[in-house]
Amino acid sequence: MNDRRASTALISIATLTLSFAALAAPIARAAVAPPPTRLSLADAVAFAAGRAPAVVEAGYRTREAEARRNQARAALLPSISGAASQSNRTYNSRTFGFSFPTVPGVPGFPELVGPFDVSDARLYASQTLFDPAGYERWRAAGVGVEASRAAGVSSADQASMVAAVAYLSLLRADAQVAASREDSVLAAELDDLAKSRLASGVSPAIDATRARTELSRARSLVTMAGTNRSRAEIDLARALGVEPGHRFELADSLSEVLGSSAAPHDSAAALVLAAERRPDLAAADAEVRRIRAERTAIQAERLPKLDLTANWGASGQHFDQAIATREVGIAVTLPIVDGLRREGRVTEQTAQLGTAEVRARDLRDQAAAEIESAMLDFENGMQQVDFAHERLGLAAEELAQARERFTTGVAGNNEVIDAQSSLVRAQEADIEARYSVALARVALARAVGVMQTVK
Repeated sequence: MNDRRASTALISIATLTLSFAALAAPIARAAVAPPPTRLSLADAVAFAAGRAPAVVEAGYRTREAEARRNQARAALLPSISGAASQSNRTYNSRTFGFSFPTVPGVPGFPELVGPFDVSDARLYASQTLFDPAGYERWRAAGVGVEASRAAGVSSADQASMVAAVAYLSLLRADAQVAASREDSVLAAELDDLAKSRLASGVSPAIDATRARTELSRARSLVTMAGTNRSRAEIDLARALGVEPGHRFELADSLSEVLGSSAAPHDSAAALVLAAERRPDLAAADAEVRRIRAERTAIQAERLPKLDLTANWGASGQHFDQAIATREVGIAVTLPIVDGLRREGRVTEQTAQLGTAEVRARDLRDQAAAEIESAMLDFENGMQQVDFAHERLGLAAEELAQARERFTTGVAGNNEVIDAQSSLVRAQEADIEARYSVALARVALARAVGVMQTVK
């Protein structure tokens, strides 16, 4: 009996130990969780430009383009190969088409020749002397590398733009969390004041009910703002190409100068700079030049091609009896008719060239439109910031007056609640105005092509 009780006690202790370990595991993981990463807007832009998945993919595409260029160049470089063989052969003499005369009384030439050994070891070399089509294909592949590199820079700018927008969205969420908490604190103070006046018998119960309702609303907004902040943090992690659970501590505030860059605020100067700096414009122009070179390469296939070939080696019945032999020659290849296939390829390339030229012109127009739109958004945002500052001051003054009227018993707290709602809307308008200004600055930097100077 004592042994059974001891076994039961040991089992209970083991169960409790395992349960405690299971409960303590999440606490231990939380204790070793890494601290939030401190991040500025400039850091986010630089990090996304080098580490975002789209940028990494663009790097691999550039490596593919470089490999294609090397393959095209190989057609113009020397080619050397070697071969060695040892064989034992027999032949049927009649397969050569010769009829050998016979002499009476003498055996005729045998139909089966051999067997005999053949040994051969040889080096083969060739060099293209004149190949205009191959040269144009190599040149087109080189322009393709330029286009791919420019597209990679454009991908980096786009990734930086996405990261910057996500960063600003998280800053806005932080500001909304702070504003909602201030609103909740104010609602709690008004609730305490309403309870105190109700207890003193100087205020009706409806005032206390209104205050509790307002406090409940404010607390729900705090919860909602926190959820929005967590979602914005996930979006920033995805934009930077890190794990969604990564946490950030933002080094900037949603100020009116956030998002400044080297982009000029003059339309003419911005257009000139965009023509020089925007990588997508450079990629579009390079694509036009690549297609032109491809078409020229196809047209050059009508020209003759000149090749030098040579081989040297040793041959004989056996390698120890082999002697040196060689062959040197020049070959000229001149295509004459290929069933009009070449003409069809030229027509296809001409159509692709027209498409690329239209796309390049449209992209330049799009760049101009983006610059003008960003400048309009910036000017409007600055005006909204001024209006929001004025509105904030008036809302705070209104709240102070309404609170004084309620405290002195001149009016109920419905005026205080209305004034508090006005203050909340004014705070929201101020946050949105400052966010819009920063967003317009970033959009202007992207439109001009100076995204990496954003800070």
